[in-house]
Amino acid sequence: MKRADQISRAGREKNNDNGGSSYRQRILIAEDDDGISDIFRIILEEAGYIVDLKNNGADLLMNEFEIPDLFLIDKNLPGSNGLDICIFLKSQQHTRHIPVILISAAPDIASLSREVQADAYVKKPFDIARLLTLVSYYMDR
Repeated sequence: MKRADQISRAGREKNNDNGGSSYRQRILIAEDDDGISDIFRIILEEAGYIVDLKNNGADLLMNEFEIPDLFLIDKNLPGSNGLDICIFLKSQQHTRHIPVILISAAPDIASLSREVQADAYVKKPFDIARLLTLVSYYMDR
């Protein structure tokens, strides 16, 4: 896999109904629960996004991913912490401008998200409409 700092967003074109091409935005989801990952993937692909799934945070900490337009990161990942990953991503030149939305059932996720400079959070169990509203808001900025 190519390193994040070596990959641009250039290859994300798809043909539309008019025979032209349009940019499809990419979301990277780091979530260790396969069932929850699948739910996120289905919802977001149905909304027209390209979705990349990671089941741990190691690839993110090693910059082993294609640069997305948005990160959705679970707070509790095996071998890493979503909060630390957020801090890392926000400290890197090539990812600091990319919105990070943290996912957690933790009651203090709102304050934790602010502490690590996440752009937003989604509390589990999540509301699909809120998720899509947040994603759309940060994608349109």
